[in-house]
Amino acid sequence: MSDTNTLHPGNVRRAAVAGMFYPGDAGELSRQIAGFLEHTPHRAPAPGFPKAVIVPHAGYVYSGAVAASAYDLLRPARGIIRRTVVLGPCHRVPVRGLALPAAAAFETPLGSVLVDASAVASIRDMPQVTESAATHAQEHAIEVQLPFLQQVLGEFSLVPLVVGDASPAEVAGVLERLWGGAETLIVISSDLSHYHSHAEARAIDAATVKAILELDSGLSHQQACGATPIV
Repeated sequence: MSDTNTLHPGNVRRAAVAGMFYPGDAGELSRQIAGFLEHTPHRAPAPGFPKAVIVPHAGYVYSGAVAASAYDLLRPARGIIRRTVVLGPCHRVPVRGLALPAAAAFETPLGSVLVDASAVASIRDMPQVTESAATHAQEHAIEVQLPFLQQVLGEFSLVPLVVGDASPAEVAGVLERLWGGAETLIVISSDLSHYHSHAEARAIDAATVKAILELDSGLSHQQACGATPIV
């Protein structure tokens, strides 16, 4: 059930955590992201670019360097990727299934990103998909990905989905409809372990990475807060 009726052209989802999770000034934000990207580990050039990335969503001072290591791989995709599907967990307002926004655009200090109306229309009839402006209003997991995407990709449209009480199969069904080709990127917004010592966190996260690489569907939300869309 929706708490609003439709996407409205004048409805913009304002940045909720600018100035807290990342700089609220456009120039400062752009410079910070450029600095993170400049200092990513040097890799041997690989052909192509990823179809999907898993990226953290903490404040940039904590996770910006890690996020940059994922987004750096997408630099060759500028001008190719035209649509980005971002799935993030629900931290504030609970929701059943996967929640679309009511907004027609998401605003950041670097400008506005239009919500992809045709992609949204293609999944609206799915029973696990709902619309909730309230769920999106203060949710940071999707918002913090947008400035990196804006800086690396330039122009693109957005399909923002907050994943609440949903099964992996329900998420997979939505992704199957949105998968597309090289023009579509999938971003899974997820932190890993929290509140552990450095040694404990490294051990837990190593097990999490192993589970992801082995396509283990038993990944828990204690290992990764975005476990449902990951698996």
